[in-house]
Order: sequence, then structure tokens, then C-alpha cells
Amino acid sequence: MDKKLLLHEEDKKQKVKEITMVKDPQKLKMILNRLTWKILVMLSEREMYPLEVARKLGIHEQKVYYHTRKLAKAGAIVVTREEKKKGAIAKYYKAVSPAFGIELPQGYRTIQRLSLLSMNQQIQKFFNKFIREDGRFEGKLVVGSPTPHGPFKTSARDGHYASYLTFFLGQFTKMPEEFAIKLDVDVKAEKEEKNNLILVGGPGTNLLTQEVNEYLPIGFNMQPSEQGFLFGGLVSRKTSHVYTADTVGLIAKIVNPWDDTKRVIVLAGNKAVGTKACVLALTSFWKKTLKDYHGEDTFATVIQGFDLDGDGKVDSIDILE
Repeated sequence: MDKKLLLHEEDKKQKVKEITMVKDPQKLKMILNRLTWKILVMLSEREMYPLEVARKLGIHEQKVYYHTRKLAKAGAIVVTREEKKKGAIAKYYKAVSPAFGIELPQGYRTIQRLSLLSMNQQIQKFFNKFIREDGRFEGKLVVGSPTPHGPFKTSARDGHYASYLTFFLGQFTKMPEEFAIKLDVDVKAEKEEKNNLILVGGPGTNLLTQEVNEYLPIGFNMQPSEQGFLFGGLVSRKTSHVYTADTVGLIAKIVNPWDDTKRVIVLAGNKAVGTKACVLALTSFWKKTLKDYHGEDTFATVIQGFDLDGDGKVDSIDILE
């Protein structure tokens, strides 16, 4: 039997569970018996051995053995373990799925919002805290101001990369209730640091990235001088390696330093092209980028962008650390 995912919407919440599709009429006939169905329902709740099922139903155990064999032959239940009981071996059975359905060949249609990303555990873990129980995005996406600002007096040239990131987020989150895109200068002015934040842009162009820099496992080298700050690339606190290439950037996730119930995700490059590489890494190459992420609150990886087709634009990435 093939296994698929069953989507269900209840009270404006989308829920999903695995469903086993029955395509063989003979197997369906084995399941669609009143007593067989009762046994299958019991075994969907927890694993049991036939004698235990017989006692629960108040029937002779031979009847249960007969229907259990039918269910096993149909592939609806499997043996999960065996245990010695009074000199005999008791086989514990469990339903292979919490749902069974009949599938006809036709009828599939394309849907606009739901994607396999919404079912992927790696994505769910990484964006934990950023997705509410009802599926809505919870947080602010912060980009650098396009006007000269901050100690470097720079104008952000990487803020528009955030729009590509929002397309990606839209595949598995619903629209936030409030406008979620902010300029770094506005966030600082409104004191909205106590939120889940996705920061796009390095410390030269994004003041929030500059503020969380000291908390990052891999941070940007910012040395004070008489002229303000000297910017010296990415430095790994783990390996002490220094990354100075323009196409290099950082993807990091940390606990929000202003509110430990919130999280901060940083996508920041040494230059704008490095920030673009980070956005591509998380959107187009997320399986590669998050392969070593296991749900930690603190995570960091160094990304380098490459122009494989030679058109002068970054279109691929490598993981440096």
C-alpha cells in the first residue's frame, strides 16, 4: 500500500497525517468487515497482541487471530515486537497508518499555497518560533535603510533580496496580521527588538545585524578606529578562520538577546553579493544549507556564492563551515 499525506482544515488550522491508500479491491474486502474494522481501530490507537484484543472485545481469541491474519495479509497491520507470555510468543500488532483511503487514478489538481516545504521537519525546526500554531508568520523581516545611515554612513544595496526570501516563506506560512517588513532604522526607533527577527544584510548596512554581531558564533570583524569602524570580514570563533571574500556570507540563528523567548535569524554577507548568496542558500539550496541543523537554538554556517553560468550573477553556493 502506498502512503501519502492527508490534509485537513479545522478551525482555520491546517492539520496533516499519513494515509495509506488502498488500490487493490481484494485487500479492501479484507478490511471492510465490521469486526475486522473494530480490531483495526484498536490497533491504530496502540500496539496490542490478539489475546489482549479478544479480552477487550469480549470475544473468543480464535476470531481475533482469524481477523488479525486477514489484516496482516492486506498490509494494514504489522508486527511491532514479540514477547514471551506463559511459555508462548505473543506478537504485538499495530496499524501501519492512522488513516486508510481509496484512491482512483484521476483527480489531482495544483494548489497554490501548500507545498512539500510545509511538511518538511528541517524547515519547521529552523523556523520554529517564526510560525504560529495557526500557520501565520510571527516576527519582523528587517533590511538596511537605502539612505546613508549608521557608523559606516552606508546605503543598503541588499534589502531587495528580502523579497526573494518572502516568496520562500510564503510556501509554508500564512500572511502575518501586521506588516512584517521593516527598515533597520525604524526598528531601532520603535524599539521592536523584542520580537522574532530575520535580519537581511551585513553590519555595514543593517544596524540590527551590527547589534547582534557580538552574540553570533561566527561574527563580523568590526574594529573601532578614529574614523569610526574598520570592517574586516567574517571571523569564526570556532575555527578562528577569517573570510574576507565579497561573495562570502553568514547564515545564523540565535536566541534573541533582548528576549530569550524569541529567535533571530541572520543572512548577511561581507558585501551585497555575499548577502545574496546567503538568501539563495536558504531558499534554493536549503537542503544543503541545513543538513547539519538539528533544531539547536544556536547555529551558524559560512556560505560562499559562485557564478557557475558566467553571467556575472551568483547562482550557486558552497558551504565553507
